[in-house]
This record gives sequence, structure tokens and C-alpha cells, in this order.
Amino acid sequence: MSTLGSARKKGGSMLELQAPELQHFCTLEVEVGPVRPMGMGRLGQRRIIPIIGGTVSGPRLGGRILPGGADWMTTSHEGVALMDARYAFETEDGAIIEMTDQGFRHGPEDVMRQLVAGEPVPPTEYYMRSSVRLESGHPDYTYLNRMVFVGTGAKTPAGVQVSVYAVM
Repeated sequence: MSTLGSARKKGGSMLELQAPELQHFCTLEVEVGPVRPMGMGRLGQRRIIPIIGGTVSGPRLGGRILPGGADWMTTSHEGVALMDARYAFETEDGAIIEMTDQGFRHGPEDVMRQLVAGEPVPPTEYYMRSSVRLESGHPDYTYLNRMVFVGTGAKTPAGVQVSVYAVM
């Protein structure tokens, strides 16, 4: 008998853990600059997408996205875009918050071709999800450093929209 099996038989019972809940935290409307193709890398086609501005709004945060960040995107040979974005925003009360957003975007080949060409595509036609990390040294926002966030996104004419949810 395995050790795990015997541990359960000796009185250990598995705990009932509740599934986490998601609470809408904020929405980012990210404006991007011209894409900088890097060519083929080890893992696929590489591009740098500069982040030049935008807005943050929602029940927990509001402010403006600062220029200077970028998404270092790699598109695999399977057509999956690996997003790796890092940027910062300033809240309405002056705090600076860093955001790291890493995830995946994929869908049917024709849909992805339309997205890359800048054509409008409903977000229900493709998958765009990410894990988000928010970090700040501002005393009013250090609670962000201890939270887990996920994002759902969509490509827009000006860049991307990301809805951020706190995992509770």
C-alpha cells in the first residue's frame, strides 16, 4: 500500500477547499506604437510592441498608463502568441504601479491573420488570457504585492484591452 493511501486510512481526510472567486479589479486600455519585428528566435517569430500610453479604470484602480513599456511577443510555430508585457501606470493619487502581464493568444488561423492585419475581430473568436502581477512600493498600494491576478484581453484598433481580476 502506498504511503499516501496509508496516511488517509490512519485518520487523515482530504480537506474541502473552496474554488477561488474572481472579482473585477480594473480594466486597462493600452495604446501601442508601431510593431518592431525582430525576426525568428529560438522559440518563434519575435516582435517588440511598444506601450505608449492608455488608461486604467475600475472599481479598485484608476489612472494612466505611462509610456516606456513593451510587450516582447513570440509567436510559436503553432501560431500561439506568447505575450510578455511589462509596463507601469500612475494612479489618480500619484502612486506608480508596475504591471507584468504574461499569457497566450491563439485562435483559428484565419482569425489570427485578421487580428495581425488590424481588422476588427470579436474577442469571442480567439483566446487571450494571462497571469498578471501588480507591484508597488507606495504605502497605499503594497497590498497589491500579495495578491494573485488574472487577465482576459482583446486586441483593439489602438492596442489591447485587458480586464484584470483579483483571485479571491
